[in-house]
Amino acid sequence: MRVYGEVAACALALVVVALTLFASFASSNSEGDALYALRRGLSDPENVLQSWDRTLVNPCTWFHITCNQDNRVTRLDLGNSNLVGQLVPDLGKLEHLQYLELYKNDIQGTIPAELGNLKNLISLDLYNNNISGSIPPALGKIKSLVFLRLNNNKLSGRIPRELAEVSGLKVVDVSNNNLCGTIPTTGSFEHIPLNNFENNPRLEGPELLGLASYDTNC
Repeated sequence: MRVYGEVAACALALVVVALTLFASFASSNSEGDALYALRRGLSDPENVLQSWDRTLVNPCTWFHITCNQDNRVTRLDLGNSNLVGQLVPDLGKLEHLQYLELYKNDIQGTIPAELGNLKNLISLDLYNNNISGSIPPALGKIKSLVFLRLNNNKLSGRIPRELAEVSGLKVVDVSNNNLCGTIPTTGSFEHIPLNNFENNPRLEGPELLGLASYDTNC
């Protein structure tokens, strides 16, 4: 009976290990698919994405990708890489991502609302691109967000009030866009300097709570 028990325990241990490896494989494969979708959406004249080989299951071996000890993607560093193209909704599947660095490229199109699913994101740096459209209110769901730099783009529309509810947000820079309405002054926006909103010709200035409605010109 003792031998039988030892065999059963070993078998159970093997099953646990197999399930753990399968879960790791599945998550890596899913993240690899999401990153490869981004690659398909970008033109890469300097071949900085050359190592992004879809046949390699684990994207942690790709350049410009950082992973944690569980082989989950935590950083995407592609700033100043001369990339041209658009962001893809698939980025919202990188649920362990903490840093999304895509500044100083020629990225166009809009910011996918799916980025609001990045519940562990600390820094979103998309500045110095050609991104248009509005700032998704869904970004207000990222309660871990500390740095939001969207300056020097072609963004329009209002500044989402949902962002003011992100208590840990320390840096917001949306200067040099085409935003409209008024600047939030509550919550995390209370200590954001006004020069981080400058050069938005349609932006009226700080809102006066209780005295007038905001975003009347949007």
